[in-house]
Parts: sequence; C-alpha cells; structure tokens
Amino acid sequence: MSENETVETRGDQRIELLVGDTNNDGKPDLWAIDTDGDGKADVFQFDTNGDGKVDITMSDIDEDGTPEQVVDGDGGLPPAAV
Repeated sequence: MSENETVETRGDQRIELLVGDTNNDGKPDLWAIDTDGDGKADVFQFDTNGDGKVDITMSDIDEDGTPEQVVDGDGGLPPAAV
C-alpha cells in the first residue's frame, strides 16, 4: 500500500451502492461503489479513524470478492461531500 496511489476501476462512474456508519457516530465510514453500472460493487472504501476521510481503498476489478489493489487513501475516488 502506498499513499495517494490511484486504483484501477472497471469504469469511471461512482454509484454508491452502500454507505454505512459502522461506529454509530453519525458519519459514513464505509462505502461500496459500482464504477461500471452493472450493479455490483467493485471498489470498497473505509474511514478507519473517524476523521471523515477515506483511509483505505480496495479495488476488485474482476468482482470475484478478492481485491486486486489495496491502497492508502481514497485511491483517486473521493466520496461525495456529506
């Protein structure tokens, strides 16, 4: 993992299929994103420290459930402002 690395995605859209608040602080900290419009998540993002910024991004290019890329930061795909 390296900071500010861009992840490869299946497309160039950002369709947030799931936005979750896993620590119940009222702010999103988990995102499952579809980038090619097929209805399946191929990018997953996590805010691990509660600061409102993405700390880890995982990209699953072939959508097999195993990430091909894991990077520190938003991977070039920042979530929409809340």
